[in-house]
Amino acid sequence: MRAKKALKRYFSILEGKEKAKYLLCKNLDEKINSAKEILKSCHFCERRCGVNRIDGRKGYCGVLESKIASEFIHWGEEPELIPSYTIFFSGCTFTCVYCQNWDISQYPGRGVHIQPRVLANMISTARAINVNWVGGDPTPNIFYILKVLKHSERNIPQIWNSNMYLTEESMNLLNGVMDLYLTDFKYGNDQCAERLSNVKNYTGIIKRNHKIAEKQGEVIIRHLVLPEHLDCCTKQILQWISENLKNVRVNIMEQYHPEYRAMEYKELKRRLTYEEFQEAVKFGEELGLDLVE
Repeated sequence: MRAKKALKRYFSILEGKEKAKYLLCKNLDEKINSAKEILKSCHFCERRCGVNRIDGRKGYCGVLESKIASEFIHWGEEPELIPSYTIFFSGCTFTCVYCQNWDISQYPGRGVHIQPRVLANMISTARAINVNWVGGDPTPNIFYILKVLKHSERNIPQIWNSNMYLTEESMNLLNGVMDLYLTDFKYGNDQCAERLSNVKNYTGIIKRNHKIAEKQGEVIIRHLVLPEHLDCCTKQILQWISENLKNVRVNIMEQYHPEYRAMEYKELKRRLTYEEFQEAVKFGEELGLDLVE
């Protein structure tokens, strides 16, 4: 009941009371054309590489033609989101040293390209209650995603599952298209972000985009608690959410385990302790946040 109250519009779509936003979008063709223009001097993410991806030039993410590493019905998401038709793109705008999906996020050439019309047909027959665009990160693939939705006629909520390092131009493209933002809020300060994900100006950009996302659709914020990052990251993030966002759910996650290059960083060599996770949850509860159970 708590989740249903928090995600009122999302559940209205599932019950057939409302239509998914992309079906109501009157300027989808305009958005597709705008996304194509961005490809010519790529600034989908805030790295703003400025390369012409149409001419085959690669930016930081390395993504050219959109490659799908996997697509399947996912039962491991938040309870209100399953079963979810989850589409994993190869490539990412971050280089997280502990990435749990490093085998696809750091290899943008892996996977297969599926024609937009074909993927739209796959969506129409998927036994799921939403479409979940993820990766890696879906940001470099906005042009492709919009083209898929142009061909799709099924009334199904669209979920943007992202690290949220998008430009405002990209957020504008998603406005009126995405029904729910499933965000990844990683760090409470810029120093940890640059050290562990090689990303600059993190907090200002992520906070801005969360405020925009709350105005555009439903929001569920994920935060993966990292060992020894309670004070510098977890508590800073939860405090900011409590003071700045009103209609969001928060998923405090304990799944961290050393992956990729994590063993090169002293505090990341071990799993999260039970005590660390409980401290994070208790802090969120004390702030009165709507936590995913």
